[in-house]
Amino acid sequence: MLQLDQYLQSQAQRFEQELCEFLRIPSISADPQHQADMQRAAAWVAEQFARLGFTSEVIPTGRHPLVFAQSPELPGAATVLVYGHYDVQPVEPLEQWLSPPFEPTRRDGNLYARGATDDKGQMLTHIKSAEAWLRVRGQLPINLKYIIEGEEEVGSVSLEQYLEAHADRLACDCVVISDGAQFAPGVPAITYGLRGIAYYELRITGPKRDLHSGSFGGTVTNPANALVRILAALVDDRGRVQLPGFYDDVIPLSPRERQQLAALPFDEKQYLAQVGVEASTGEEGYSLLERRWARPTYDINGLWSGYQGEGAKTILPATAGAKFSFRLVPNQDPAKVTAALKQRIAELCPPGVRWELLDLHGSPGVLVPLDSPYVEAAARAIERAFGRRPVYTREGGSIPVVGKFHQLLKCPVLLLGWGRDDDNTHSPNEKFSLEDFHRGIRASVWLWEEIACLNS
Repeated sequence: MLQLDQYLQSQAQRFEQELCEFLRIPSISADPQHQADMQRAAAWVAEQFARLGFTSEVIPTGRHPLVFAQSPELPGAATVLVYGHYDVQPVEPLEQWLSPPFEPTRRDGNLYARGATDDKGQMLTHIKSAEAWLRVRGQLPINLKYIIEGEEEVGSVSLEQYLEAHADRLACDCVVISDGAQFAPGVPAITYGLRGIAYYELRITGPKRDLHSGSFGGTVTNPANALVRILAALVDDRGRVQLPGFYDDVIPLSPRERQQLAALPFDEKQYLAQVGVEASTGEEGYSLLERRWARPTYDINGLWSGYQGEGAKTILPATAGAKFSFRLVPNQDPAKVTAALKQRIAELCPPGVRWELLDLHGSPGVLVPLDSPYVEAAARAIERAFGRRPVYTREGGSIPVVGKFHQLLKCPVLLLGWGRDDDNTHSPNEKFSLEDFHRGIRASVWLWEEIACLNS
């Protein structure tokens, strides 16, 4: 492994230059004006694989292309699928950037550019680790497949369709994804659980037009009043969701998990100060991290009704609406949640108004057993690169494609984030620590070795 380390050191500057080259491509998937840039970014990724002697293919879709690549087959060896994305978020507000978002700039050991940490820099670590093996040893210790998409920031529709149709082509022993963060600077983490989501829009309709609230108030059901009553009744004062059977499939946190979460170097006061609030709330009986990562929740995401202009206008609005979501823990079924929600709304909705529920999207949570040999292999690789064992965390957010990998490929998914929680993901001045970029490459080099050892 000394030769591999020496190769990484000798090529470090070139790796950074190539990352900068990649970051200069403004591959904003949400903006149709960047369609040519999306094609250019996909071609750039495919060329990286072609240089390594991989089979490499740019796959057209209804929107932005996928890139699929595969290393020369090594019979009998384990197969790992690496997932990443080359698309990035829009850059607005542009005036808040200290340097141009698509002109990578080094400051204080960081590389600033849109896509630096999400996900171009992190994804590239797993390509450069394969390069190191091939240039030093002539072959990889395992079989590697890569699926790199251009729609992660806009819903991954094309990738999900491709997965449904070509799961056999992507078959593997485990999936590796680096598109997240360490627990804290210098405290690497393995994320072993993700919450799922069930997202809805509720529309309440009453009278055929807005009415004078003085003339009609108290005689006609107000859709805005009905809406807020329904929304408020979906959770109680103890933070428990009030849907029939909502907790029936919730897997409780094990004593081991609760101990591990409690042992993390987490400062609750600092967390609250960072988000600008004085106190936390949520389900009784659970710590902040447990509520954030491993318990189901309900949140209103948007509300609209009635008069929104300056001054007063005394109306009884004809319509009202809201968008809201439930974050689900592994084993909860979004379809069951939808059925229970419809039952509950029917019970709560007062006479005189009509309701319509739109099921916008849903995906289940994912949980990788902590005793998985792949988790332990990743832990050993990360310890060699970062100089300390990783901590084990869950993630409160949802990554639908991870659930699809778990469901269709029926294998563990390793979420290994090299970023930091202050990397300004989706915000102005996005950055990626160059030290973490190189440690991520080294961890990936070791990961292929550790996974190979599982089959020996």
